[in-house]
Amino acid sequence: MKTAIITGINGQVGSYLTEHLLEDSYKVYGIIRRASSLNTQRIDHLYNNPNLELVYGDMSDASSLLSVIGDVKPDTLFHLAAQSHVRTSFDIPEYTGDITGLGTLRCLEAIRKTSPKTRFYNAATSELFGSTSPPQNEQTHFHPRSPYAVAKMYGYWATINYREAYQMFCTNGIVFNTESPRRGETFVTRKITRALGRIIYDLQQDLVLGNLDSKRDWSHAKDSSRAMKMMLEHDHPGDYCIATGESYSIREFLIEAFEMCNLNYQDYVKFDSRYLRPSEVDHLRGDATRARKELGWEPEYSFKELVKEMVEADLNLAKKEYVLKIDET
Repeated sequence: MKTAIITGINGQVGSYLTEHLLEDSYKVYGIIRRASSLNTQRIDHLYNNPNLELVYGDMSDASSLLSVIGDVKPDTLFHLAAQSHVRTSFDIPEYTGDITGLGTLRCLEAIRKTSPKTRFYNAATSELFGSTSPPQNEQTHFHPRSPYAVAKMYGYWATINYREAYQMFCTNGIVFNTESPRRGETFVTRKITRALGRIIYDLQQDLVLGNLDSKRDWSHAKDSSRAMKMMLEHDHPGDYCIATGESYSIREFLIEAFEMCNLNYQDYVKFDSRYLRPSEVDHLRGDATRARKELGWEPEYSFKELVKEMVEADLNLAKKEYVLKIDET
């Protein structure tokens, strides 16, 4: 049985990746932070699977990573954990640098010291490209525009350095925006579909957003997680862009989502400058030619299918909230 460790297992991508690995008969160890509140909702449905084990660890604590990786000596390690909210990274840049940047280095060092044959996947990000013009691929110049992206650049180059210096199997996935019904509610796409469902059931009156004109290459987290698994099963390590090759603005996402419910987003959306970033990333659109050719990866979800799935899921969630509210009254 192959073994895998996943940092950030309780995130949206981590949960889908866990499903893929368990379906392929992996033994999966998920590293989670100790918290006073439950934070495993996305993987609760997998809790009784005997091939899933959750262990405590933290990206700021090298000793915990050394202990887990040294004990398990996994075939693969998927490093997904990060402080990943771009806007928030401007407010807590030092913490973001420690967790998102140095956290990657701590994983690499733990592998080097205790399990050098482990194949390592680092979740890089399209935010690395920042202000460079689309389409962006593995050869495109980086110009990070946030503390989050700067921290991710540190992890990206650390991954390459360990590959070259120690001949370790280290791969970067430069993944463009990943979305799904499991996306965190503070991220703009989920914020939109969550609000839409609540507006339909009269649980919320409006939706407050910032810049509506920035464009992103949105793909389903299921597609992204499949690509990650394919990278570590490939014969050679490398760096790959994972993207659909299409980009849409936040305004276009709003239009698509609200029209599914026969609503005009302009009747509900309000602007608040507090949601603007100090430095914006205007347009990200990826070129995944290398991943298609070398890995055989193709996205299975279209933009419309992604939005539809998210809207339907949040309509169902809002309906449950509505029923509970009625029962309480």
